[in-house]
Amino acid sequence: MSASRLTLALDGALPASGDILVIGARSGDDLSVLPRERVRIVQGFRPDHDAWEARGYRTTPDFAGLAEATAAVVFLPRARGAARDAVAMAAAHVVPGGPVWIDGQKTDGIDTMLKDIRARAPVSPPIAKAHGKTFGFDRPDCEVFADWRATDLSPAPGFVTRAGVFSAEAVDRGSALLVATLPARLGRRVADFGAGWGWLSAAILARSEIEVLDLVEADHLALACARRNVTDPRAAFHWADATRFRPAALYDAIVTNPPFHTGRAAEPALGLAFITAAADRLHPSATLWLVANRHLPYETALSQRFREVEEVGGDNGFKVLRAARVSRRLG
Repeated sequence: MSASRLTLALDGALPASGDILVIGARSGDDLSVLPRERVRIVQGFRPDHDAWEARGYRTTPDFAGLAEATAAVVFLPRARGAARDAVAMAAAHVVPGGPVWIDGQKTDGIDTMLKDIRARAPVSPPIAKAHGKTFGFDRPDCEVFADWRATDLSPAPGFVTRAGVFSAEAVDRGSALLVATLPARLGRRVADFGAGWGWLSAAILARSEIEVLDLVEADHLALACARRNVTDPRAAFHWADATRFRPAALYDAIVTNPPFHTGRAAEPALGLAFITAAADRLHPSATLWLVANRHLPYETALSQRFREVEEVGGDNGFKVLRAARVSRRLG
């Protein structure tokens, strides 16, 4: 197995002691060059967070309470604002003069990031491999990246988000179509699987008969925004992978705008996993309300788990599906 970009860049370049802060590492990233006992991973996506924790790494979803590190590694996220925030937070949590390395793919903006950092601090010669680059810089004494820290965005009146969460700058059209299709009554116990920053949940809570609404979201930052946006006492917040979440009791309805990608390529299996999880967490007579891009093949999976499946709304890009009467429970 050939060495990764990060291994080539960091081999022999690490400080002799102190914590090494790793920001945004996905479960498949190569950290073999780093001494495990010194690594502290910040990863807010629950499946990746849990994968690193299971391997014995100290892992946290955010920067709260982190001690100053002697070095940092940033795995570049795709959203430019989130990428800049990650660099700024890395620099803020490393001792002055400590090295910060940036690793990313060309498709995720590593060339632009290299140019932008080079305008503010000297950088090491980049190592290019596998359609990406790794480069580093030493943290300056002054906070030259402070203006890169993320600030609140306002995608809708009364709502706040942050760069990097899904649909951070505007309400997702699919969610809007789903809200327009939902009936006046959903039941007493309801869940929003993949709740994001809470816009859909806020609309659901307009129904007075709801006693409990579980917001289930794997993105820690998105859920933190949802906590700010949804203050109704009937709302309960769960930082969890919806496909693995186990509620205290079965639901009368689940509403979902499921993710269908974690990178650039579409992954219909994610939505299919949401369907399976929803069917296992609904009462036999309960209903699943789902919105999806029109090209995604969800109807077959729904028909395998529900006796009633119908398209009840949408437009030329999205379809809103209603599935009722669970026919086969797996979990």
